[in-house]
Amino acid sequence: MVAQAQETDTPRPNVLFIAVDDLNDWVGCLGGNPDAKTPHLDALAAKGVLFTNAHCAAPLCNPSRVALMTGIRPSTSGVYENDQPFRKSPVLKDAVTLPQYFMKHGYTALGSGKIYHGGHPDPASWDEYWPSQLINSPPDPKSKIKAPGGIGHFNWGPLEETKEEMGDWKVADWVSAQLVKEHDKPFFLACGIFRPHLPWHVPQKYFDMYPQDEISLPEVLENDLADIPAAGRAMAKPGGDHKRITENNAWRTAVQAYLASITFADDCVGKVMDALESSPHRDNTIVVLWSDHGWHLGEKEHWRKFSLWEEATRSVLMVIAPGVTKTGERCDAPVNLMDIYPTLNELCALPKKEELEGVSFLSLLKDPVSPWVRPSLTTHGQNNHSVRSADWRYIQYADGGEELYDHRTDPMEWNNLAKNPNHASKI
Repeated sequence: MVAQAQETDTPRPNVLFIAVDDLNDWVGCLGGNPDAKTPHLDALAAKGVLFTNAHCAAPLCNPSRVALMTGIRPSTSGVYENDQPFRKSPVLKDAVTLPQYFMKHGYTALGSGKIYHGGHPDPASWDEYWPSQLINSPPDPKSKIKAPGGIGHFNWGPLEETKEEMGDWKVADWVSAQLVKEHDKPFFLACGIFRPHLPWHVPQKYFDMYPQDEISLPEVLENDLADIPAAGRAMAKPGGDHKRITENNAWRTAVQAYLASITFADDCVGKVMDALESSPHRDNTIVVLWSDHGWHLGEKEHWRKFSLWEEATRSVLMVIAPGVTKTGERCDAPVNLMDIYPTLNELCALPKKEELEGVSFLSLLKDPVSPWVRPSLTTHGQNNHSVRSADWRYIQYADGGEELYDHRTDPMEWNNLAKNPNHASKI
């Protein structure tokens, strides 16, 4: 297919690959929180296809990103935790990552910010990475203000600095500069935005946009863990973050800080998209924006990711593909972030890579209501899995514990139906 594209002199599309860390569905276009101010993300979604039922391969940074970038599931690679460099996995030591595959087929791979997790960058994946192929993002300012309830890394507070002094803004600035350049070859350009990952330290102006007495807290059910198996309760750890938040009366300040961090990240995305719109590559660049997983803010007495429920597995995913997608489309099919790799290969006419464990959703980009029977699988630790279909979620833990939710009537996953004999066939 590549040879055919070259023979007809059809220029291969560029790829702008934007990752936003720890972003859940609290964006305007997904409606997860009515107070969220995300005009740039909403505008991006309106230009292409917004996937409303996209899920991660793992509900924590490293395994999720490794699965997306290699196309190999955690249960195949054995990469389940954040502290596992994926090149040390016998399965992945020679893996050809998504940008490597594009480099192999004539693309220049450039990037900045958090694409791989923390201390596990992968220099082999890039022709150029800023500020260094051994460093993810430039550091944030240090004048951080802790809010009551913030403990250790789990803290938040406004900064005196401007957005231009933040590491994420500097990443967006560098990526924007690449977009306005002429390039000798088609490019795969990655932009990794760190916020809203903890700590929630962003400039004061973003906190001011969310007065504490005007924000909405998550809708929660008292004793929501009562019908949850022991393994699920252990993942929730209600005696940890949630207990500290509630005992310190910090729920409202935490929600404010998360919303502020989302809006700061939204501004960074807006800077990059403005650069693309004014660039010579505007009409020949595929845009994929994704978040590596969701985030709990007290639902099921849980904070952070690290669970197999909707709040943690649901990811933000939107795609603009010139000549393929239409504006303002929404797709409710249960896709997985691992499907991005084969989809981009197909969109850019690269040879099919047989070992990828995701599948291309190009058919959904062309027609968001076309048939899609494949469910989305999320794994958290060995033998703990969650399967999400269009209407249902089923969880099975390593010890045999089960959960089952009907999203048609229970979108908050409050009623575990796993022990109801009427649903045995569904399981």
